[in-house]
Amino acid sequence: MEIKKTDTVQLPVMEHFYTLQGEGFHQGKAAYFIRLAGCDVGCVWCDVKESWDADNHPQAETSKLLEAVRKTPARIVVITGGEPLVHNLTLLTQQLHDAGLFTHVETSGSHPLTGSWDWICLSPKKFKVPKPEVIPQANELKVVIFNKSDFNWAEEFAAKVSGTCKLYLQPEWGKADLITPLIVSYIKDNPKWQLSLQIHKYINVP
Repeated sequence: MEIKKTDTVQLPVMEHFYTLQGEGFHQGKAAYFIRLAGCDVGCVWCDVKESWDADNHPQAETSKLLEAVRKTPARIVVITGGEPLVHNLTLLTQQLHDAGLFTHVETSGSHPLTGSWDWICLSPKKFKVPKPEVIPQANELKVVIFNKSDFNWAEEFAAKVSGTCKLYLQPEWGKADLITPLIVSYIKDNPKWQLSLQIHKYINVP
């Protein structure tokens, strides 16, 4: 696909901001987040349920989003949601790459993978399982632990990702006090896993 400087598409955007990545392998790094609206996964514990209905959020041109990113020193751009892959992200990611930026996506994998990505964080959800073709492309598997049964869910996908994929267990925020000790114990018994904490919530940044 040949991209012209004048090309643009519109995407529903709940919010976009420059902050630190708070989770997973790139935790602590400066990153520009673009939170796209629209999600049909329906996690009961989702902390951004207001992102689900794309019609409730304004449309933004990809060229305008790129302009916003370039006003900051950001080198990493994280596309999140909602479920970002409900949208075709080919043009957006190509424009970001053309600007010399690194593209990261945080996805449940429940929709076909579009776009060109430097890092794919797959966070599978029981409410709508990942598409099989997305799973082996993940650079990072991040499983949210809400109940003890989620450890088995995590192992199911650990067996399907590539051998180089980073493996993370993350406590659901609302039950973190209860779940984190269980995760620590599990990781000590299964050291292929690492702990992911939502440090942005602890230090009160977006």
